[in-house]
Amino acid sequence: MIAAAKASVGAGRLPELLRAADDHLRERADEYERTYERVDETDGVATYLVPDGHWEEVGEAMGLGRRETDALRRAHEQHLLRVGTRRRRREEFESALELREAAVVPR
Repeated sequence: MIAAAKASVGAGRLPELLRAADDHLRERADEYERTYERVDETDGVATYLVPDGHWEEVGEAMGLGRRETDALRRAHEQHLLRVGTRRRRREEFESALELREAAVVPR
């Protein structure tokens, strides 16, 4: 909800965007595993730190607008911060997000 509000995307639209992004990322799960730093894996998803601008590339590949892309980036960022809180690594992850973005890839 926070991600949708900050990106000015309707809350009803976000679940649809997340499902589409899940499909897009799932198809590339092996690439994420080979290329990026995995910082967590639980409940059938792996969370990676990816280069800044990653979501811009994904949004472009998916044919999304700026707001939709921003909502996805923010939702994945919020997931990473929740993981950080659970794992007592929130400060570390907040610092990482200053340079990189988060991607939550379903398995």
